Amino acid sequence: MDPERARQAAEIIWQTWRDGCRIDSLPEACRPETIEEGYDVQRALAAHTGEPVLGWKIAATSAAGQAHLDVDAPLGGRLYQCFCYPDGAVLPAAGLHMRVAEAEFAFRLADDLPPRGRDYDVDEVLARVAALHIAVEIPDSRFADFATVGAPQLVAENACAGLFVLGDVVPEWRTLDLAAQAVSISLNGALKGRGVGANVLGDPRVALTWLANDRVARDEPLRAAQIVTTGTCLAPVAIAAGDEAVADFGALGRVELRFAA
Repeated sequence: MDPERARQAAEIIWQTWRDGCRIDSLPEACRPETIEEGYDVQRALAAHTGEPVLGWKIAATSAAGQAHLDVDAPLGGRLYQCFCYPDGAVLPAAGLHMRVAEAEFAFRLADDLPPRGRDYDVDEVLARVAALHIAVEIPDSRFADFATVGAPQLVAENACAGLFVLGDVVPEWRTLDLAAQAVSISLNGALKGRGVGANVLGDPRVALTWLANDRVARDEPLRAAQIVTTGTCLAPVAIAAGDEAVADFGALGRVELRFAA
């Protein structure tokens, strides 16, 4: 995509994001038409914001997530540090548009995953992981009807990145069957959704590997110390201002958060 067009799109997206408002679509003059152009805008957005990047998110790694966005493949996006919160935090709710919560597994990398001429397999990627965390993502969109704007614009706006809560480290995670791990979300003490790790491309570790290879292919390889949250284990749970949410990962722990009234 022409750099000036990408810059124009990035400026519009960031202004919309910071103002907490929505647009129907990007202007035709700077609207990405392909996934590749969408990633061009996403890179321009990162340059324009100047915000530190914590790592990456993967959208649409489950059937529920793909249906939610009306796409047929995963999408990658950056996690900005300024939108990330610790376990137990109170999150702003007034500006949220999607208003859903997702329980996810997030990996912290120990080493870079640079280009090398062939794809990484799951074991090779896991060998470069420092830790596994439990997490909650609150995705959001800058588009009024995010289910109809299409994958190129969703990629451009950072794959529906919104707020992110990083939970505890999971001890001895390498011996666990993450695909079989049950996960649930409760709101105000009432169970609202259940799922399993297998809903994330069959296994969260497979999703991490997909992103590692996708980033290499797009000349943006994953780097040491980055966090990668791999996508929702259950259908997105609707939330509202004032809700207290608990993502329960069974014996692996819980992530707790509250949305400001």
